[in-house]
Amino acid sequence: MERLSFDLAASSLSDMNRFLHRDLADGDRRHVSVLNPDGAHNIAVGLNHPVTVEVHGHAGYYAAGMNKHATVVIHGSAGTGVAENMMSGTVHVKGFASNGAGATAHGGLLVIDGDAGLRCGISLKGGDIVVGGSVGSFSGFMAQAGRMVICGNAGDALGDSLYEAVIYIRGTAKSLGADAQFEDMTDADYSALAELLSKAGLDHDPKSFKRIASARSLYHWNADADQEY
Repeated sequence: MERLSFDLAASSLSDMNRFLHRDLADGDRRHVSVLNPDGAHNIAVGLNHPVTVEVHGHAGYYAAGMNKHATVVIHGSAGTGVAENMMSGTVHVKGFASNGAGATAHGGLLVIDGDAGLRCGISLKGGDIVVGGSVGSFSGFMAQAGRMVICGNAGDALGDSLYEAVIYIRGTAKSLGADAQFEDMTDADYSALAELLSKAGLDHDPKSFKRIASARSLYHWNADADQEY
């Protein structure tokens, strides 16, 4: 596998992203190292090839956004919107993630070794998110499909207005959002959870997790509810 490196202290982020967008052929599996990222925004966005990109340091806003096919590893923390609108592939943040991690992700796997900020997995549409630490308030808000695994705790309103997404939490949630409820774990849940934990490199016992899903009371408008749910 050909290995390339871009030192952002010596070359521009635009040049690197231009290479990743224009100079890779279909099926290209090259390995690209990003040196001295220094929190730059929009690193490795919109990738459409099975390339591996390793960011050696902290990334700014929207790193690996709209990812498709690629594997992006951030050896540091990531700012707002990491892996936003991801379609497929894998994004692995070795540190912490700020707000909106994995927002609107349609597919693929986002792994965050540390904690994630507010609104992790907001409007999730089919991707999988595994957080090794805790998440902030309103995580999983309006999550429509996909799975979230939280190995730590969660802030307020976890899973507010859930649709068909499922949340697994090992710790405690400060509160659940509207229409979110705890449900019994099934054998299928344990199996799915074990697979996700394995992919994330975590060895927690699936039986130490709880399942949160939608009570489905918000699926249809209730004129008699007087905005109280």
